Amino acid sequence: MIETKYRLDLQFFSAESEGRTEKATPKKKEDARKKGQVAKSAELNTAVLIVGFCAVSLLLGGYMLSGIQTSIITSMNRLSEVFNEVTSNYMLVVFRSAIFDILWICLPLWICLFIIGFIVSYIQVGYKVSFEPMKVKFSKMNPINGIKRIISKDMIVSLILSAAKVIVLGAIVYNIILSKIPIFMRFYELTIEQILNTIAMTVVQIGFFVGGAFLVLAVLDYVYQRYKHADSIKMTKQEIKEEYKNAEGDPQIKSKIKQKMREGSMRRMMQAIPEADVIITNPTHFAIAIKYDESKGTAPVVVAKGVDYVAQKIKEKAKEHHIEIVENKPLARALYYTVDLNKEIPPELYGAVAEVLAFIYNLQHKKMNRGS
Repeated sequence: MIETKYRLDLQFFSAESEGRTEKATPKKKEDARKKGQVAKSAELNTAVLIVGFCAVSLLLGGYMLSGIQTSIITSMNRLSEVFNEVTSNYMLVVFRSAIFDILWICLPLWICLFIIGFIVSYIQVGYKVSFEPMKVKFSKMNPINGIKRIISKDMIVSLILSAAKVIVLGAIVYNIILSKIPIFMRFYELTIEQILNTIAMTVVQIGFFVGGAFLVLAVLDYVYQRYKHADSIKMTKQEIKEEYKNAEGDPQIKSKIKQKMREGSMRRMMQAIPEADVIITNPTHFAIAIKYDESKGTAPVVVAKGVDYVAQKIKEKAKEHHIEIVENKPLARALYYTVDLNKEIPPELYGAVAEVLAFIYNLQHKKMNRGS
């Protein structure tokens, strides 16, 4: 088995060397985006623009050449008028007219290139205006940071990509021109128009091949830029905890708040038990306190309910205030699961609750008669 003498620690180039091992959270990604930190490849824009320029030139080349030719001929025909004028204003008018004609003719090409460039940029990073990268940061002037950027993974990748562009694109241009030399040697047999068409088609062909090869390299660069961006915004576990605390609140504080809310709800519920008419149990796990106000003519209301420990407390409170406790397992479970606190019982439980209340009222009536 052959072992290498020197080993390259790839962790030197990654965020993990700084303890940032966790993927960025959505908030971290959005904050980075607001600062203009996005995964974008300038090479991809250039490659697509080259291909787009060649494609638009093929579509509009005839129209543009014809228009430019007409403009030049018109300007040349007006030269005699220019020389007859004693002032230079007329000459400026002629040249300005020719320039505006050419600009107007080339306008469709520029519009198409602008749209192509905008679409490519939008696909890469979406629409986000940020002036953060334009702010002056003195940390960028730090020579030590500059040396770190020179001796970095990004610089190595950039050198590899630049070398690949020079080699691949140079080879493409060389081979295309080499294949056209026999045609160039016969230029003396062609008309000026034929020579110009040949040169134009050669340039377009070079543009397509160069743009296509450049596009492949640009896609690779874009993939790397996405990886680099994801790696640069990685977070430490502590940063994720801090972000969670800031966004959701400290878990310990939230737990204490919930505990205080439960205690307050428990106190209010216990205070309502003395006003209850009956406690319905199952008999060990569930306890539900029912109150019925005849003067209001509404349905009975659940003023307290609980299970296990809370149920025992409800029954103890009921005994202190001599509230009757009735065992009814199905009704106790139904009331606990279907009726919220301080809500009226549903119509389907009217009959069962009415029987319990009637039993309690009869029991209270008998006690009163005995007492009298």
